[in-house]
Amino acid sequence: MLFFKSKEQKELDFILAELKNFLSNNYKDQAHSCRKMLGEKSEAYYREGRLTKSQYRHYQDLYKEYSNVMRNYHH
Repeated sequence: MLFFKSKEQKELDFILAELKNFLSNNYKDQAHSCRKMLGEKSEAYYREGRLTKSQYRHYQDLYKEYSNVMRNYHH
């Protein structure tokens, strides 16, 4: 069991926190940007071997969850 988070996990968690903050303040464009970044960075880190498969699945599940929540967010 790991007791610390990697630099990559901390970065993804920060993006996720920003996403949640933008959603709570109804900043849809910024929230979409964070959601996209979460998906892209988690994919890139996994391909580079910087995330384990379970970490990757965790962040991809969050990406899919927020994609679903935000599917009707547009101007």
